Amino acid sequence: MSRSPHRPPAEPAPGAVQRSAPGLPVVVLATLAVLVTAADTYVVVLALPDILTGVGVGLDELQRATPIVGGFLLGYTATLPLLGRLADLRGRAPVLVGCLLLFALGSLLTATADALGPAVLGRGLQGIGAGGLVPATLALVADRWPPERRALPLGVVGAVQEAGAVLGPLAGAAVLAFADWRAIFWLNLLLGLGLAAGVAVAARTRRPDVVGLALAALSGLAVGLQLAEPAVLAEDVTLGLLYVPLAEPWPWTTPLVLVALVAAAGLVARSLAHPTGALLPLRGLGGRAREVDALGSALAVVALGSLVWAFAAADTATQVVAHGWLLLPVAAVAALLFVLQERRAADPVLPLDALRPVGAWGALVVNLLVGVALVAALVDVPLFARATTTPGDQLGAALVLLRLLIAVPVGAVAGGWLCRLVAPRWVAAGGMALTAVAFVAMTGWGERSLDGAGSTVVLLAAGLGFGLAIAPVNAVLLAVTASAVHGSASALAVVARTVGMLVGLSLLTAVALRRFTAAIDAIGSPFELCPQTPADCPAYDTATDAALLTQLHTVFAGAAIAAALAAVAAVVLLRGAAVGAAAVRGAAVRGSARA
Repeated sequence: MSRSPHRPPAEPAPGAVQRSAPGLPVVVLATLAVLVTAADTYVVVLALPDILTGVGVGLDELQRATPIVGGFLLGYTATLPLLGRLADLRGRAPVLVGCLLLFALGSLLTATADALGPAVLGRGLQGIGAGGLVPATLALVADRWPPERRALPLGVVGAVQEAGAVLGPLAGAAVLAFADWRAIFWLNLLLGLGLAAGVAVAARTRRPDVVGLALAALSGLAVGLQLAEPAVLAEDVTLGLLYVPLAEPWPWTTPLVLVALVAAAGLVARSLAHPTGALLPLRGLGGRAREVDALGSALAVVALGSLVWAFAAADTATQVVAHGWLLLPVAAVAALLFVLQERRAADPVLPLDALRPVGAWGALVVNLLVGVALVAALVDVPLFARATTTPGDQLGAALVLLRLLIAVPVGAVAGGWLCRLVAPRWVAAGGMALTAVAFVAMTGWGERSLDGAGSTVVLLAAGLGFGLAIAPVNAVLLAVTASAVHGSASALAVVARTVGMLVGLSLLTAVALRRFTAAIDAIGSPFELCPQTPADCPAYDTATDAALLTQLHTVFAGAAIAAALAAVAAVVLLRGAAVGAAAVRGAAVRGSARA
């Protein structure tokens, strides 16, 4: 009996690779796509002041930057369950191509934005595209390699993802040295389109619809020219007519927009008339909506979106969550309704039964705690540098953080390799224990600690520890779940880590600020300490600097606790998965018996 094309194959026998497993070029291209989108996150942080100026927001209104950063994060996180499920139902390659096209479209909108609204929309679309790439790529790796051999390639994917944090600022600085911030997004557009085409060709899932491709290209080109409005066209006496509305009251009636609309309508008609190989799978769309549980997907988006925005939009100097009285109850109600919907749905967007093994939900717990510790490093190590040895020097502070980040990809690859020799839970636990020790050392840093070689050793150890935990967690999660839900499971792993980072940032900052405020209150005023020269009071300045160090040390201590809890959770919960040396020996024994 033939297998339904909408259902992925069952988990292969240990030691065997599925015949339908993707080719290595698809995996390589997907991994490169993860690198590009990860780097984009950190590039934007570097170029944020220029972006705000370019969309009409003054540098004295930096609080309005929240939607640009939060929009990406919201798109990245809220749609992950749906995209992970689509990767399970419709295939990894189609989801990869679709996500890359969304990322490219978001890059186009951001590159051409002249107001805050289009920039936020563009960043949101970029976030959706970038978020969907990670679970689809992890599922690709699980499809191609059996459990006993997939830890190392999972480590490589994790290393590439973390390398984006290192390469992003460097690439951004290089682009900004020769062009303005818009060039970053034009480059993202080209890379997104190129990688989408590469994945589509390498996957060879079906013969392309040449007519549909031509209509899509024509529509996309017209939209791009309309948004970009290059001077060579817009200022030309003849070609400039392409930008003149045919009906003055309606600015959308330019020839370019009308061409885009006609081509898009033709593409829809073509896809409906010739569903085989159609570029847009519109025929049977209602059935596919039921297949992915549209209601459950919407509830997941509302729950995660409300939770993410509550923490992402918070002003950490004054609050833990933003609009918590509204967003947190909405998130809780939506989450409850989501669970009820998933239990009754015939095809749930998130098969909850797949998370019953301890190793499955245990991997999510570990990822959550890793996220709490990681955000402390990403945010407070540069803050510590700026408060001590590199005051006011943002580049210098970034270079200090680079000492930690550069070790993460190394640790990710090493962790994948070690899983072949040691049980994954011990690799992950060892890595997070190393990170916890490094954070404990940071709690003793003073004003000149970053000048010595010892701080470099501590930062490298913290980064190495984070990296060591990446492959084991993913390997266990994918080993204890069936291949039919690998996309969904991988999506949840990303969600857990992202939520951990958001919650950790708010909670650790809130606790640290309270200690800082208490320390400042205990100092007294400059008039009390230096009654003769209150405007120049070294004692007050010294005490204030010490209070700031107390705040940062508090965050490092909280991160050390989170890392230690992650290590304990890894030992206790990451079990029930044969992905190490024992699995290799078992596969060899089974192979000999079959022979």
